[in-house]
Amino acid sequence: MGSAVWLFLLVVSIHIYIVAAETDPDDNSSLRAVMSEWKNVPSNWGRGDPCDDKWVGIGCTGSRVTSINLPNMKLEGGLVGDIFFLSELKELDLSYNKGLRGILPPAVQNLKKLENLILVGCGFSGQIPDTIGSLPQLRILSLNSNAFSGNIPPSIGNLSTLNWLDMADNQLEGEIPVSNGSTTPGLDWLIHTKHLYVIFLCFLCMFSWVFFLPIFYFLHIVMMFSIFDSHFGLNKLSGPIPRKLFSSDMTLIHVLFENNMLSGPLPTTLGLVKTLEVVRFDNNSLEGDLPLNLNNLTSVQDLYLSNNKLTGPLPNLTGMSRLNTLYLSNNSFDSSDVPSWFPTLLSLTTLMMERTQLKGQIPASFFNLLQLQTVVLKQNELDGSFDIGPSFSNQLQIINLQGNSITSFNNTGGPISFDIVLVDNPVCQETGAEANDYCSLPQPDSSSVYTTPPMNCVPNSCGTGQISSPRCICAYPYTGTLQFRGLYFSNLRNETPYESLEQNLTRFFRFPELLVDTVSLSNPRMDQHQYLLLDLYLFPYGQDRFNRSGISKIASALSSQDYKPPEQYFGPYVFTGAAYEYFSDGPAHSNKSSAGIAIGAAVGASVLFILLVIAGIYAYRQRKRADRATKESNPFAHWDPKKSSGSIPQLKGARCFSFEELKKYTKNFSEANDIGSGGYGKVYRGTLPTGELVAIKRAQQGSMQGGLEFKTEIELLSRVHHKNVVSLLGFCFERGEQMLVYEYIPNGSLSDSLSGKSGIRLDWPRRLKIALGAAKGVAYLHELANPPIIHRDIKSTNILLDERLNAKVADFGLSKPMGDSEKGHVSTQVKGTMGYLDPEYYMTQQLTEKSDVYSFGVLMLEIITARRPIERGKYIVREMRMSMDKTKSLYNLQQILDPAIGFGTSSKGLERFVELAMRCVEESGTDRPTMGEVVKEIENIMQMDGMNPNAESASSSATYEDATKGADLHPYDNDSFAYSGAFPHSAAKIEPH
Repeated sequence: MGSAVWLFLLVVSIHIYIVAAETDPDDNSSLRAVMSEWKNVPSNWGRGDPCDDKWVGIGCTGSRVTSINLPNMKLEGGLVGDIFFLSELKELDLSYNKGLRGILPPAVQNLKKLENLILVGCGFSGQIPDTIGSLPQLRILSLNSNAFSGNIPPSIGNLSTLNWLDMADNQLEGEIPVSNGSTTPGLDWLIHTKHLYVIFLCFLCMFSWVFFLPIFYFLHIVMMFSIFDSHFGLNKLSGPIPRKLFSSDMTLIHVLFENNMLSGPLPTTLGLVKTLEVVRFDNNSLEGDLPLNLNNLTSVQDLYLSNNKLTGPLPNLTGMSRLNTLYLSNNSFDSSDVPSWFPTLLSLTTLMMERTQLKGQIPASFFNLLQLQTVVLKQNELDGSFDIGPSFSNQLQIINLQGNSITSFNNTGGPISFDIVLVDNPVCQETGAEANDYCSLPQPDSSSVYTTPPMNCVPNSCGTGQISSPRCICAYPYTGTLQFRGLYFSNLRNETPYESLEQNLTRFFRFPELLVDTVSLSNPRMDQHQYLLLDLYLFPYGQDRFNRSGISKIASALSSQDYKPPEQYFGPYVFTGAAYEYFSDGPAHSNKSSAGIAIGAAVGASVLFILLVIAGIYAYRQRKRADRATKESNPFAHWDPKKSSGSIPQLKGARCFSFEELKKYTKNFSEANDIGSGGYGKVYRGTLPTGELVAIKRAQQGSMQGGLEFKTEIELLSRVHHKNVVSLLGFCFERGEQMLVYEYIPNGSLSDSLSGKSGIRLDWPRRLKIALGAAKGVAYLHELANPPIIHRDIKSTNILLDERLNAKVADFGLSKPMGDSEKGHVSTQVKGTMGYLDPEYYMTQQLTEKSDVYSFGVLMLEIITARRPIERGKYIVREMRMSMDKTKSLYNLQQILDPAIGFGTSSKGLERFVELAMRCVEESGTDRPTMGEVVKEIENIMQMDGMNPNAESASSSATYEDATKGADLHPYDNDSFAYSGAFPHSAAKIEPH
């Protein structure tokens, strides 16, 4: 008896452990929907349980998914709506996946616990949704290096915990948003505490991985709340810089607005932010005087104000004792003598003041500054003698005074090792002066500036794709480019900064999980934006390539700014990962862990066998009871799908599910799996044991039919097989329930995409292909189904989009079959959705295929306008008729058509599309085309616009004639078919009309 008790306790404990490790069913369903949308997901996705089986890039706390870190995975697709159902998600990093496109959907607001949203270097476009300001715990928002457009959302000001804001290198435009009163937010609301993070991080880098690893991560999380950086460079921002943007309460570290179109003066309030370290407003159209209180910015190390229209006197910068880099070139300052405060900038490495109206002589003491490396004072009004004293910085690389009025050069300090450029000065115009080195432009050095040397070994000659590491081991390194937006040195040939960076990177990436053996740097160079670019190579430890998990962790550490470079040389940076082609998907387990897994598996298998025996006995008894209870009321009780009889349903490809099965697949019909509702009842998302997602339509008591009518309906639906029609997979008819099981469509409805809810961007080619697919689906119902079927509820919410954006006609709840006795029409009670309803059908109550054609015409107008059929009391058909003028370009419809289409490239095809839509909505059904004619005309429009209707691409399919060849044609004699309701989609709740 005692052994039986222990066995029972063991079984219970293991069962509890297994249940606790399984992913929450809603999170599981959401991840599988995302998986169906994305291409090139890690190879272990779809195998087993996401949390329990550790899908690459998925982090879990208990059973809930809390992080998705998949940078540099070569992913393709978009941000589907299901990802925003992950309510416990804290980190979302999809950086360096150029194949991820589309918009950032407004549904991002659902991720209330999100702390890091990092989409660096992807292909996203469109406006950044204002709902981004509804994420109360967001700390890092990195959307740089995409193609986002539109204005900066003012709601970002609501993100009170934000410490890193990067929207650089996009196409953002408009003015910088600031608050208006106490209710309208702006960037000026972003106020934080003193910056402490780098100090602690640099200390812990040396010791934490040995002694204090838990402390490191704890402080990393806590101290991240004390940083705030704002990066908006390389955009199209315009207008003045608001005074309210800055205040003495702010603790900004980096403020970067370089390479925009900002105008007006630099506000004096900038001088109030004493925590600033990097300030970049270069390459704008700023004008007016520089604020005198810039001198208060004693922590600034980089100040870039070049290439503006600044005027007035130069401010006194004596107090900026930490200034390393000063860029003031190409402005229109008042003509003035060389400032006396130049020699007081003791930390200065780089001075760039070309075309700034400087005059007089440069004091020789200026060149004594110990850190000085680069001085460029070209095209000014400097005159007199240029003197180099007995002492000067041993780090000097170049002094460029080209194009001034210098008359002589005196060197009292002996031999010099740096370049002096006095070209286009009077001193170089004297006879014989051209022989002097300083009277010719220095020749560029084409030799490599720096490459990490091998570590006392001879580099190997490696195979294709492999590179010899600093340890001379051939491997496939992870590569990318570091882009430094702030730099505290200008001598690119000085090896010390790179060696320091290598050591720093090596220490960081040798934390246990990252498995980096060595680090290599090469090819430092400056680009046109004055950013330092540096190629980075990370070599794997103990193997010749990284697995996907390793790449994910390394890339995420760089994209999330977890890694910090040596602060004495480098300022803010961005990393861009290169495509990695050599993944090793095998896990890196030790022998001990493998043995542990094997033992655990053996114990688990034994326990599972015992449980299966017990469960089998219990299930057999329950099954016998259930069979006896349902035989009398279930018309399917004696159904054998292997036999054929007129008294049982003739199903093709549909199966009978038990109530218990569907209850299990939907987690007891949980509210979290409720994805739609209507007059018929509800629709639930379910997950089959194979991992396949399904939509389960469960009728409520008041809308259920009799058993024979339900049997008749599923027999008809099971015979409708076409790639542009949603497929019925099965049904359930027991315990007083009527349920239909359909294929799950991951990208929601066309309505969601047109309104922006799904996050899918629909350009003109995609809209044409969706229209073609939907037309083929309806044409199949009219012309090839036997008997023909009139849908009766064609609308954008009933056109679903699969993972390739193929259109599928859904919701046959109002459909009517056309039996032989109807002779072209059915007299029936009017049903449908206002706005799409055929007025002729409404007046006569005579239903024909042309009623669907009218609804499809309204759908076509919705496709090109992105407007609902009835919006603010205006009917889209009437609005089009009143606005159309065929004598003008685009028929004078520019104010009605959706701008996202792009009017300039497809005007002829767009005009023909409008003509076709208007023919479909003619008052008389006899004047409307058939759906087969609609299909052929859309195919012609696609060909005219340079698209191939035969191409198998997103939303494309074969021509109408080809598509009909594979359609299933089955005889059917019963016309009693009716079932009201709406059809499910994944991205949003279904709104009944």
